[in-house]
Amino acid sequence: MIRGVPMAWALLLALHVRAQTPDRQTFTCGGNITGESGVIGSQGYPGVYPPNSRCVWRVTVPEGKVVVLSFRLLDLESDNLCRYDYVDVYSGHANGQRLGRFCGTFRPGDLVSTNNKMLIQMVSDANTAGSGFLAVYSAANPNERGDQYCGGRLMKRSGTFKTPNWPEKDYPAGVTCSWHIVAQKNQIIEVKFEKFDVERDNYCRYDHVAIFNGGEINDAKRIGKYCGDSPPAPVFSEGNQLFIQFLSDLSLTADGFIAHYKFRPKKFPSTTIPPTTTAPPTTTTRPIPLKYSAALCQQKCKRKGTPESHYCSSNFVITGTVISAVMRGGSMYATISIINVYKEGNLAIQQAGKTMSTKIVILCKKCPYIRRGLNYIFMGQADEEGRGMIAPHHFIMAFKAKNQRVFNMLKNKRC
Repeated sequence: MIRGVPMAWALLLALHVRAQTPDRQTFTCGGNITGESGVIGSQGYPGVYPPNSRCVWRVTVPEGKVVVLSFRLLDLESDNLCRYDYVDVYSGHANGQRLGRFCGTFRPGDLVSTNNKMLIQMVSDANTAGSGFLAVYSAANPNERGDQYCGGRLMKRSGTFKTPNWPEKDYPAGVTCSWHIVAQKNQIIEVKFEKFDVERDNYCRYDHVAIFNGGEINDAKRIGKYCGDSPPAPVFSEGNQLFIQFLSDLSLTADGFIAHYKFRPKKFPSTTIPPTTTAPPTTTTRPIPLKYSAALCQQKCKRKGTPESHYCSSNFVITGTVISAVMRGGSMYATISIINVYKEGNLAIQQAGKTMSTKIVILCKKCPYIRRGLNYIFMGQADEEGRGMIAPHHFIMAFKAKNQRVFNMLKNKRC
């Protein structure tokens, strides 16, 4: 009996301590989350998150609202390109626009979806780990958030949108903000940039603002892509919707921008500027309309000339890897991951982080013939939508790294 007394007291003491200690919220790997607000944490937070994991959280707030996500803590393996452990945030649940990829201990500004859904994905590899992340989400009215947070849906007759931290300090690295402006059916949208300072690059490959007609990113409807320190000319939509995306990579940052929009009657004479960048203009040839025809593709398929002889007559000159190639009709539609740009011309180039890609149509699917996974130099014409068009008389050849010096000399060629 005496021996059992201390054990009983110990049990009572343990129960008393447990009763006095509030239950700590436990976080699991992903899940479907609904409600006006809540807390999301990585698996096991604040303990070390597990290796080799992929967790997905799907957040849904009431219809008519947008999701605002605020990171309270971020502690993942650090890497300049976030290639190993990272958190991705998307607007929407399926095929949504990525709002940013984050790693290390840098906390981004608040992120806002363009609808009532948001997806958060955390991926870890086999090595270094930390305590993960803790974030708070909340529902907000879309009309209220365009000038307070990073992105959102704007439906008032006029308003303002700006980069995170404006004007107190530079915008953060590694963030994507998307604003979807929606006017009435009989109206168009005018956008004016009051101040503009975004990391400068000749091709706006890194930090940039891209503006699209319509309610989503569509390369064929891109109005312009802007960077540098000169405010773009006023932009007018063709219809009643504009989609504006700001992207910053994980390196240099700058002051950012503040812009104003307003709705105008559709009868207002719109002078939409052609797809361009605010970087210095390059000398280009006017795109020549090209399309598939049986006569075009009956030519004998034989490469003529050299890169030097085709350079001046080509609207664009790039090297790249074929990452997809789909037969459609008599043509081949390819997506190219760009290795180097020697002449951009009117070619529409997409940017995701530091990866550039473009769309190219081989008008005659077997001439010149390309294979997925291989590297080539492409010389051709771009159509009015910015797609590269390659006909049999244009120039394509296999590209090898040892040829890089020869191709670099093309940039200095005078036409």
